[in-house]
Amino acid sequence: MTPARGSSMDSLFDLAAHCLGAADPREKQALTHAAATAWRAGCLHLEVDAQTHPRTWPGRPARPELVAPRALKSRKLTTTEGRAAMIHAVAHIEFNAINLAWDAVQRFRDMPPDYYEDWVRVAAEEATHFGLMRERLQDLGYDYGDFPAHNGLWEMAETTAADPLVRMALVPRVLEARGLDVTPGMIERFESVGDAETARRLGIILRDEVGHVAAGSRWFRHLCRTRGLIPEVHYFELLDRYRLAVQRGPLNLDARRAAGFDEVELTRLQALDGPDRHHLARAPTP
Repeated sequence: MTPARGSSMDSLFDLAAHCLGAADPREKQALTHAAATAWRAGCLHLEVDAQTHPRTWPGRPARPELVAPRALKSRKLTTTEGRAAMIHAVAHIEFNAINLAWDAVQRFRDMPPDYYEDWVRVAAEEATHFGLMRERLQDLGYDYGDFPAHNGLWEMAETTAADPLVRMALVPRVLEARGLDVTPGMIERFESVGDAETARRLGIILRDEVGHVAAGSRWFRHLCRTRGLIPEVHYFELLDRYRLAVQRGPLNLDARRAAGFDEVELTRLQALDGPDRHHLARAPTP
């Protein structure tokens, strides 16, 4: 899908909003990959039309049913249903991550071109990740939508909608960074029950997510510099302001270092791990 020259879809912002609004998962994947191809080919511009405004809500299918996180049942990976439920949780995260990447493109319209390069790439990779997990669900006799899920990721998109600095700090560097911590353990659990194929696919996701969190780190630090803020200080001010902390459990220090966390941040994050904190950054709940 290469937009016709002269159409509104020559605008990256309009095309990103179109991808965000697609409700059917396969359509969202296809539109995302086509938009990324058009961007890489130089077919899209970054001019802002004052008559168009960012889309405020993503398209999504009627299923899965969205419930409170505490309403999600815990299942054992020793059963096919349990493995499918965990895979579904990851697929739902990846579906929402497509929306989050496109929202980061279409909502924040005065960033440098390299910012859009990063988030178009992230959107395309998240679409690939969703496909990897959905295919694996289908291998097990299930599909996306067969289990309930929660809406925490998009709720954070709404919370951070007013400021790209806050978005970069709290979505990639809190919610997505938590995936760097928990995914190695998930890989081990799937390997322990003989599901090497799911473990392999999770390894691909983990590899790519380091780059996604790194993009968040890069643009968080850029925005701090332009505003005269000290990133290592302001990050923790935002965690306090929004009552966020790293969920209890070990940090994947090597992955976080590769994703742009420095030693001061890692030391302070480890010190924040405690039962009296409000923990919004969740691991997938099977």
